[in-house]
Amino acid sequence: MDQRPSAVENLVEKTVGGRQSAVGGERPYIFNGKNGKCMNDMEFWKGKKIFLTGHTGFKGSWLSLWLHSLGAEVTGYALAPPTEPSLFELCGINDLVASTIADVRDGDRLKSEMVKASPDIVIHMAAQPLVRDSYKIPVETYAVNVMGTVHLLEAVRSCPRVKAVVNVTTDKCYENREWIWGYRENEPMGGYDPYSNSKGCSELVTAAYRSSYFVNQQLNSSATQRHGAAVATARAGNVIGGGDWAVDRLIPDCVKSLLSGEKILIRNPHAIRPWQHVLEPLSGYLLLAQRLYEEGPAFASGWNFGPHDEDARPVEWIVERLCARWGEGAAYELDMGDHPHEAHFLKLDCSKARAELGWRQRWGLERSLDSIVEWTEAYREKRDLREACLKQMEEYLTV
Repeated sequence: MDQRPSAVENLVEKTVGGRQSAVGGERPYIFNGKNGKCMNDMEFWKGKKIFLTGHTGFKGSWLSLWLHSLGAEVTGYALAPPTEPSLFELCGINDLVASTIADVRDGDRLKSEMVKASPDIVIHMAAQPLVRDSYKIPVETYAVNVMGTVHLLEAVRSCPRVKAVVNVTTDKCYENREWIWGYRENEPMGGYDPYSNSKGCSELVTAAYRSSYFVNQQLNSSATQRHGAAVATARAGNVIGGGDWAVDRLIPDCVKSLLSGEKILIRNPHAIRPWQHVLEPLSGYLLLAQRLYEEGPAFASGWNFGPHDEDARPVEWIVERLCARWGEGAAYELDMGDHPHEAHFLKLDCSKARAELGWRQRWGLERSLDSIVEWTEAYREKRDLREACLKQMEEYLTV
């Protein structure tokens, strides 16, 4: 395991009021929320045992790196990296975590590995994550996204040490009515396509398990002999950032075209999405997990983590600005082929996370796009990509 100090650890210089602070010492590191809680509390995360599914994917790799930089002991459980290249391999994540390559559809293996790891916190990110693939492989999509959730929660029931569970779903879990306002956590689940619907089902599974087997705001473990873990879901979507190579996603498609010098093909130029850098929802997942661990069932519910309204932009707006930042004659054109249905307009209301967790967006969309170009240039120039990620993490945390 790599024991060298991370860029995030190097950021910490002094202690203020018993907590570590950012460079300059003007504010606690990094305080955010009610009662002085901090968004990334190194005192809390150091030595915590984390079981993370989906650690080989784009978001999972960024989160693995972040957790390692905070001093957590991470056990990852996932299939092999889904793309070539992959952020997992480019950043050497395998050197930072105890990695198990296995399938969440294998409930017995998942339970065995979780029991062996004996974690304090479980974060479930393993998924079939693509809308367009879900039309081609609906059975696999439901098996991974729904039964994978069932297997995960069954495994948690066999691990008495677990105190917090965060199941990461998507903004697409809601019944989308193409409203101009954001969806709140109490809106009905739905989903037009198999992917979106499977994530709505994952939300419903989590709610049913929480009310049946785990502590919640009505019932505690001592009174009912329930498992003591507090279980929540986290909903975010259209996450962007350096190191995403997934097929049929806008930013990866753009990056591949920019690197090859080809025109970018866009399918739905007027579709509006709530774009946000990957570090934004990940910071929310970490804050939520800490609150669940420390304060229990009061935070055991669904949570939205999305950008400000002004960062819900059309696809064409994003592509135009990426091309302008890249230069070198970068251009795009419309893909006039037949394409399966995708939502035209979708955004989240994150008032609950801001008010009750103290979570906030740190990078706007313009800075997020800058970070993608910076990361891609580092990739093209064959620089140290782990350090590139840690540098961006450091910049994000000091905003």
